[in-house]
Amino acid sequence: MNDRVRTWLAPELPAGIRYVPEPEYPAVRVELLIVFAVTLGLSGVRSLISLLDSLLRPVPLNQQHVAIDVPLARANFLDLLAQLALVVQYLAWGALGMYLLWRAGIKLADVGLRRYRLSDLAGGIGLAALIGIPGLGLYLLARALNFNLTVLPSTLNDTWWRIPVLVLSAAANAWTEEALVVGYLLSRLRQLGWWENYSVVVSAVLRGSYHLYQGPGGFVGNVVLGLVFGRLWQRTGRLWVLVTAHTLLDVVSFVGYALLASHLSFLR
Repeated sequence: MNDRVRTWLAPELPAGIRYVPEPEYPAVRVELLIVFAVTLGLSGVRSLISLLDSLLRPVPLNQQHVAIDVPLARANFLDLLAQLALVVQYLAWGALGMYLLWRAGIKLADVGLRRYRLSDLAGGIGLAALIGIPGLGLYLLARALNFNLTVLPSTLNDTWWRIPVLVLSAAANAWTEEALVVGYLLSRLRQLGWWENYSVVVSAVLRGSYHLYQGPGGFVGNVVLGLVFGRLWQRTGRLWVLVTAHTLLDVVSFVGYALLASHLSFLR
């Protein structure tokens, strides 16, 4: 087997890791449990409950709808405030993970949060294109095979602030997912001495879990995405590329749906 392929499929832990002393293992495990119990791990539990509820309904999955960005208040001004508060919450979740790494003595530059560069933008655009087109095809196939609900990326009212809020929501979602599920989780598992392949599988399954509300197809698609994103970070340490790609994917999904759904019947 080619050495480059072997190191991609079965990479070794990089040199210079600041391992957690064995007596501190329980504290780190508790930290991981608490962080994900109040953030994306709990979202995974709620998504599983939502999927089970969908499966119990006497209607095929692909005839059911689930929305991502939804109105949070009846008055437009209050809805705007509620949407912005949700954006701040997601940003804070990601910041929590980075803060805990910093407190643990890990430089944020080592996690991939160096100064943003033009190469991060170019890499993010390329990765988004590589993931986005097959991802849309997989979603349409899963829905046709009744493995997925019909996902409505946005049902926000047509207001002056809808598009800016959708862009902010996309960026906040991307930041919290990549910061927690990749940067924070994989860094902590490295400190515990986990093998890279085990770590990336755990990260990918966690990512898939909080997309279960979309159906089995959403779970599988996001597990695959998680394997690609997680391994890319393990090999390059470039977190900004992942955040950029994820932001672009969500912006195209959220904003594209808001602008085109009424013209393209296959999106509804």
